[in-house]
Amino acid sequence: MKLSLIGAGPGDAELITLKAIRRLNEADVILYDALANQALLGHAEPKAEIIYVGKRKGQHSVSQEEINRIIVTNVLSGKHVVRLKGGDPVIFGRGFEEMDMVKKLGIYVEIIPGISSSVGVPTLAGVPVTKRGISESYWVLTGHTKSGKLPKDMALAAQSNATVIVLMGMSKLSEICDIFSNAGKDKLPVAIIQDGTTERQKIAVAQVNSICDEVASKGLKNPAVIVFGETVKCSPDYVMKYLQKEVLAYA
Repeated sequence: MKLSLIGAGPGDAELITLKAIRRLNEADVILYDALANQALLGHAEPKAEIIYVGKRKGQHSVSQEEINRIIVTNVLSGKHVVRLKGGDPVIFGRGFEEMDMVKKLGIYVEIIPGISSSVGVPTLAGVPVTKRGISESYWVLTGHTKSGKLPKDMALAAQSNATVIVLMGMSKLSEICDIFSNAGKDKLPVAIIQDGTTERQKIAVAQVNSICDEVASKGLKNPAVIVFGETVKCSPDYVMKYLQKEVLAYA
């Protein structure tokens, strides 16, 4: 009996590790999240019990307490339980909480990392999170803390020269942009990538002072990754919208 916490990656079903696929094939019970690509469930044995425990804003969701109960009940009955979580299982997730709960019962737990959407989504959209001579570091912040407020580090990140990546921040986009504007970053490039790495991917690029209007015009919504920084200029979408105009102006 054991629990395997698995990262499903950022969306594309092929962006998952071989080790994770093996565990899906071995599982007796699989609990999967809303952001995990359901195609991955095709790696499960036909006899495996598959349970959806996704959480989405504005929709009915399974409580964390109920998820914990399902995990414990099945593991204590001698089953191998796989918890399949979008992205990486512990980056802004509750993977370690689930792990600690089960470990206290003397049950073996393993974590299999996944490609985080914070890096994988921008990269595959043509936005490097670091680039020599442009950005030597990056911040990853949540836009949805336990208190419902933005993290205090957001203001510190806005003052840095780093690429700033925000997950779960679409509902507070205007507030986040105000923080960057107050840090003198009105013209800083921004990219927002919805449903990254999938066939449903949509991208909006603009600057801090206009990104909210761009998002509204394109109808972007969660799940989305927000990227602030000069590396956004590497995006083909940004080049087409801004830099190409500058080149033509000097032609």
